[in-house]
Amino acid sequence: MIHRCIVLIVTGVLVCTTSLAQSGRIPVAADSGLVVSSHFLASRAGLETLKAGGNAVDAAITTAFALAVTLPSAGNIGGGGFLVYHGADGEVTAFNFREKAPLAATAEMFLGPDGKIRDNSNHEGPLSVGVPGTVAGLALAHKRLGQLPWAHLVEPAVRLAENGIPSTRDMAGFLRMLSQSDDPLYAATRKAFLKDGRHVYAPGERWRQPDLAASLKRIRDHGHDGFYRGETARLLAEFMARHGGLITEEDLAIYEAEEQAPIHGTYHGYDVYAMSPPSSGGVALVTMLNILEAYNLADMGHNSARYLHVLTEAMRRAFADRAEHLGDPNFNPDMPVERLITKAHAEKLGASIDLTRASASDSAAFGQVYLVPESEETTHLSVMDAEGNAVSLTYTLEYGYGSRIVADDTGFLLNNEMGDFNPIPGYTDTRGYIGTPPNLVASEKRMLSSMTPSIVAKDGKPFLIVGTPGGRTIINTVLQVILNVLDFDMTIGEAVEAPRIHHQWLPDVTSFEALGISPDTRTLYEAMGHAVRLRGTQGRAHCIMTRNGLIYGAADTRSYNGRAIGY
Repeated sequence: MIHRCIVLIVTGVLVCTTSLAQSGRIPVAADSGLVVSSHFLASRAGLETLKAGGNAVDAAITTAFALAVTLPSAGNIGGGGFLVYHGADGEVTAFNFREKAPLAATAEMFLGPDGKIRDNSNHEGPLSVGVPGTVAGLALAHKRLGQLPWAHLVEPAVRLAENGIPSTRDMAGFLRMLSQSDDPLYAATRKAFLKDGRHVYAPGERWRQPDLAASLKRIRDHGHDGFYRGETARLLAEFMARHGGLITEEDLAIYEAEEQAPIHGTYHGYDVYAMSPPSSGGVALVTMLNILEAYNLADMGHNSARYLHVLTEAMRRAFADRAEHLGDPNFNPDMPVERLITKAHAEKLGASIDLTRASASDSAAFGQVYLVPESEETTHLSVMDAEGNAVSLTYTLEYGYGSRIVADDTGFLLNNEMGDFNPIPGYTDTRGYIGTPPNLVASEKRMLSSMTPSIVAKDGKPFLIVGTPGGRTIINTVLQVILNVLDFDMTIGEAVEAPRIHHQWLPDVTSFEALGISPDTRTLYEAMGHAVRLRGTQGRAHCIMTRNGLIYGAADTRSYNGRAIGY
């Protein structure tokens, strides 16, 4: 195999990298292991873990910690997410490290005397911060499935934070906003991200993060307890107490990630594994695949008006189920998950699809609902090792740069994931607000998510590793990448780059990526009764596929610094 070698100077060390070997629809091919993530330095760190004898879980942990340094808009130790694992031996499991509401949280904590949300407090400020889960989730995955010593996996992130990385152009807007703020709530954020706490780093200028390095060293040396107990926990709790937040040292000390079974479905002879609740992704994905299995999609033609119509109708029905039923299973023991993912349920849903006319999304069918806004600023990574073990990991801070809050002397951004709860019990309108009971705020409850890390297997072996950021569009982006491969026989590069659409039941409108779907197709689609709006890019899928004994990776070119790197 021929590898193109690009020499970069990173943290004072010459690095030979294949990070630029990928070109658009041409995927990277590898023999022995491959990592795809939203930053080439993080992908490189994960690959070095594979080369050192680590397995896919080890490499995913290394990559995730490196992204906490190199991709502060979404990579994190102050957020949470999900990991789906499929071993070469057929073992399948998942890890839930979604954030939790603090002990003092209540269903109406964001509301003023008038019953309306007070000062956008569910998305901004200390009340928006959930108890972080990332470190606990990575530590649990390592305890169960890791191979190399924990410290070895965290050390690359420590070096990146301590020695510095080039500031990138995609951070410029956030940095300018910070430099223009004098709000004391964000004083530690300015210290972490600006030169001398005041001036913007120019693109390419070396940016060091000493406080983050110190936090990562505590995690490196003490594992789970290096974050949830001791100095980091004290600093975070004291900051929250000073600024009116709810998170305490007790909240941190009692937080635990959970290992749980993923959602399992089948599609044309393939096994599909995706994240289970409190992620809604797996249930919705399998529901849509079950509906679409009844159609010959290939004969319709990729992204034809007829295909997009059927796709939309499947999306509409799965998202209606999502709104009505899904939340944290620890607080909703009667969720009908098993029924929702059956072929029989899909057949019932599909029976109402008219191949010539759009359905109507009727909120009255489900009573009073509230569909919370869900940020598209998340990140995903995929890993496969030489043995064929596979990891699909998606994690987030919610908004880009989360709450924008850094607790004093910690160096890491905190999430604003409390905004993913339904903040107004029992409120609905046709713009897309949804407020069903399963996702109301409660003490220690995990908020509903759309993150959909997924693995498609054939004959007990991982075949596709799929995931993306994108808020609620995540589910539909993952769906379309899978269909592009399984129904339209695309390479993973073609499947990732193809234009996408999104429909989420409410509001009753389909978004098209502005580039890629022809005006003629749009006209035919609208003639069926669909409303369309154009948007920019949808998602940044980072995916892996195996074929003929090789591993192929594709980092979405919608991602600014994303790279697939293998060996």
